[in-house]
Amino acid sequence: MVSYMKKLTVIFTMMLMATSMTLYSQNTTLPLWPDGVPNMQDLGKSEKAVTSGGITRISDVQEPDIAVYLPSGANATGQAVVICPGGGYHILAYNWEGTDIAKWLNSLGIAGIVLKYRLPVDKSNIVSYLSPLMDAKRAIRLVRYHAKAWKIDPDKVGVMGFSAGGHLASTLGTHFDKGDPNAKDPVERESSRPDFMLLGYPVISMADSITHMGSKEALLRSDPSPARVREFSNELQVSDETPPTFLFLAADDQAVPPENSIVFFEALKKHKVPVEMHIYPTGGHGFSLAINISEHTARWTEDTAAWLRWNDDRRSMNDDLLTTNNECCNSN
Repeated sequence: MVSYMKKLTVIFTMMLMATSMTLYSQNTTLPLWPDGVPNMQDLGKSEKAVTSGGITRISDVQEPDIAVYLPSGANATGQAVVICPGGGYHILAYNWEGTDIAKWLNSLGIAGIVLKYRLPVDKSNIVSYLSPLMDAKRAIRLVRYHAKAWKIDPDKVGVMGFSAGGHLASTLGTHFDKGDPNAKDPVERESSRPDFMLLGYPVISMADSITHMGSKEALLRSDPSPARVREFSNELQVSDETPPTFLFLAADDQAVPPENSIVFFEALKKHKVPVEMHIYPTGGHGFSLAINISEHTARWTEDTAAWLRWNDDRRSMNDDLLTTNNECCNSN
């Protein structure tokens, strides 16, 4: 009887979430590089989008952009999340791990920004591994640049990624920069550091023992140098400045070994970065919102929402403490 009631509760929650998601729609789409895409050569290719099984898969991205989904003003928390869909660095599961996620975030009062990033397998890239990170950095900068107009707090801009998109998100969280204060383009003056990371069944490491080989070969090609492998093994790039992180995955993931998340969790703990990880017993890989996949993994949305509230409260408390300490010092 208890199990039956739990199932009814999960189904009812998912129905409410699905209903609320229909209330939100895309506000705008912005090109990342309106003055010319860097690290790109024109080979006369065009973007492709194929939908099968309800999933739209995009490849050959030539003009990377962000699709902006904003919550209604009354519900807005000021938080925003740049979303990196997965697809093994070969395609982007654009709705499955992109727009559907943005609408769910909107139901929490959070802006969802879907990143259509360039894929390293595309020969239009001059240096394959540079383009995804360039696009992710630019997306964060654009959100901060437009923060006031979009009613977003520029200090509450996070990144979210699934599978290979989780690798891109964690690369951003470990390879960010503070922006160029002397840049002519005002967008480039903004920091590319995300304020937090949400990583779903992510690829983290490029080490052969635990990596997803398809993602590794797409990003770094077949024979990368040891230095390049280390550079993009993000568990080795964690520092004290790496953003707070929430990880979720399934123990029975046969595509991306759970060890990817585990080694990242351990590295974050070593550097005293706030981190929470949920390993659900079933769900496999690529479960998106998991509405029709697993009762266990379907809880990730609830757990993530709770962590987002906790992290926001934690930041507010730290800010209040800093303000109080500064006032005390100034009065002395």
